[in-house]
Amino acid sequence: MSDAYQTDVVIIGAGPVGLFAVFECGMVGLSCHVVDSLDAIGGQCTALYPEKPIYDIPGYPKIQSADLIEQLEAQAAPFNPVYHLSQQVVAVEKPDGLWRVTTSKGTMLTAKAIIIAGGSGSFGPQKPPLDGLEAYEGSSVFYAVRSREQFRGKHVVVAGGGDSAVDWALSLTDVAARVSLVHRRDKFKAAPAMVGKLHGLAAAGHLDLVVPYQLMSISGTGGCLESVTVSDLDGQQRTIQADVLLPFFGLSMTLGPIADWGLDLDRSHIRVDQATAATSVSGIYAIGDIATYPHKIKLILTGFADAAQAAHAIYRQINPAQEFHFEYSTTSGVPGGK
Repeated sequence: MSDAYQTDVVIIGAGPVGLFAVFECGMVGLSCHVVDSLDAIGGQCTALYPEKPIYDIPGYPKIQSADLIEQLEAQAAPFNPVYHLSQQVVAVEKPDGLWRVTTSKGTMLTAKAIIIAGGSGSFGPQKPPLDGLEAYEGSSVFYAVRSREQFRGKHVVVAGGGDSAVDWALSLTDVAARVSLVHRRDKFKAAPAMVGKLHGLAAAGHLDLVVPYQLMSISGTGGCLESVTVSDLDGQQRTIQADVLLPFFGLSMTLGPIADWGLDLDRSHIRVDQATAATSVSGIYAIGDIATYPHKIKLILTGFADAAQAAHAIYRQINPAQEFHFEYSTTSGVPGGK
């Protein structure tokens, strides 16, 4: 027998933006249930880089991803959200004026509105095309860093040229025996300050910049990596001692069942009204990276703003005849707060 619940809002996605949406909805008196396909809240912050520092959260000059999720969970807690984890929304219907949401575990949720906060949809790592790669995955090849201590004293090869590759190459320099960063170009698509720091450490001999090279093959025994072979554009090869390979080539994103809900899509994003976060389907809202509008900037902080817009719009949707009196949290307070 499936579980059945009633709530004001179903939030799809328990990443940082989804968690903050619980808070914003709670501040206007709306209850929330949250569904996520992962087995823990936090989205990519938890699943891919819990120890990665984030520098652009207002009020936190630097905060680790896991710590940010912990703070957001505590911020949402006074509003008693119910989390339905390790399950995906597979069906959405509106038979009688209310939304009926069904998950892959048979959970039935009845709600007045839906907020899609699913980041960029279901995701998985972009894997390099290397023969025998699967034999090393989980033992010597990893697509995310859960704990830096896992790599203490090891020879680590990081592959990629984006923020994740650069940030982790810098961070692991403190614990690894040696870090080598492989990238097919000599320019990196990462924050300029981090790239500057990278070149500084390389010049001082604290890490190896292997550019412009790309991965060619890996070698080892019994799932234990021993070396990585790379090649430059002229076919010149080089072998690097390696205990660990961290390929950071981005994520492969799919919208999953969301693609079939009749929403106005722009490739893998959902078009919304910036003022309300409303989609083309009345009663469904989208916030964070999955939502798009002209000049959208993909940052967690813009997702937070989307969450506030959606919560206020949903309140007006549910209470069309009631005048909304906005109050700042400094005057209204938070339930259970001091």
